[in-house]
Amino acid sequence: MNKITIIGAGFAALSAVRQVRKQDKNAEITLIAPLAELHYLPGIIWIPNGLRTREDLIVPLANFFGRMNVKFHQGNVTGLRDGGRIVETDNGEVGNDGLIIASGGRFIKKLPGIEHAITPCEGISAAEKIRDRLKEMQSGTIAIGFAGNPNEPSAMRGGPMFEFLFGIDTLLRQQGRRDKFHLVFFSPAPQPGNRLGPKAMSGLLSEMGKRGIETHLGHKMKSFTAEKVTTEGGEFNADLILFMPGMTGNLWFDNTTLPRSAGGLLKADQHCKVDGWDKVYVAGDSGSFPGPDWMPKQAHMADLQAAAAAKNLLGELNGGATDATFKVELVCIVDSVNKGMLVSRTEKRSVVLPASRVFHWAKRGFEWWYLRQYR
Repeated sequence: MNKITIIGAGFAALSAVRQVRKQDKNAEITLIAPLAELHYLPGIIWIPNGLRTREDLIVPLANFFGRMNVKFHQGNVTGLRDGGRIVETDNGEVGNDGLIIASGGRFIKKLPGIEHAITPCEGISAAEKIRDRLKEMQSGTIAIGFAGNPNEPSAMRGGPMFEFLFGIDTLLRQQGRRDKFHLVFFSPAPQPGNRLGPKAMSGLLSEMGKRGIETHLGHKMKSFTAEKVTTEGGEFNADLILFMPGMTGNLWFDNTTLPRSAGGLLKADQHCKVDGWDKVYVAGDSGSFPGPDWMPKQAHMADLQAAAAAKNLLGELNGGATDATFKVELVCIVDSVNKGMLVSRTEKRSVVLPASRVFHWAKRGFEWWYLRQYR
């Protein structure tokens, strides 16, 4: 019987569980994570306007683990031994015949004063903080921006920041107080959003123009204070700062000899195998994969990588094929509370469909459909 360990409880980890169980009814699966919960972070964009609450977005995984016959090991991973065959945690060790690392990424918090900015994708609490600050504010400047990892073009998450930007603008308009606020979008990239494709980028910038949102683009970030954003191209005042820095690997990677990319992620091939390691695979935000520099760090991509990782690990364990790959595909709906713009990009084509109420409801419908499998 194959003993497979999966690290993480996010999109990639849970997709890996489903793929392993689909192919191997008898494998002994152990999942390691701090909590037996899926936090559906794409939905946090709707917390500031009250469309979603914490309870809507946290899915307890006990039922799913029961159905999939998964052993849950509660703990934080601290390192690996014996070429990945033993996972060390702060709650004991877990042995395996094969390992899938899907423990997500970590935001780079090096900018001076970054503690004054809220990083939305750090979780539900961050989105609640944004909601509460917006309720308290009577007027002022709200600055929203993102940056990348200079050593890893794909290690960034900009899409949600456009959603917070347009969502907050819509919310303030619905409340009849948009005229009391100044919105500024900032990024060190001269063309933020170009990973979505040129058409999407020009669409996003033109939407900012229509909504009266100021932009401060193309200047390297220097620092934050509680009331200010400073870049090499000048500074501006801000009463509330939302900022998504670039991503890097988990801290526990430093306690291992796992191969790292220039940006600190785990180096993997097109089959999601960690370079030079036996029966060790990676999926999702933890990995650095070959492909175009616009390859997204998003749930859909993590799901595709996890399926390939699980297939190849089982192939390696059972003497079968290990040639599964994943399609590089960016699919997202950039939501603005009451409308959404569909953006899709593959290596062959790029599609942008204009904002429509239909896409907003499609995004909500997809959330219901996706979470149903884990409830």
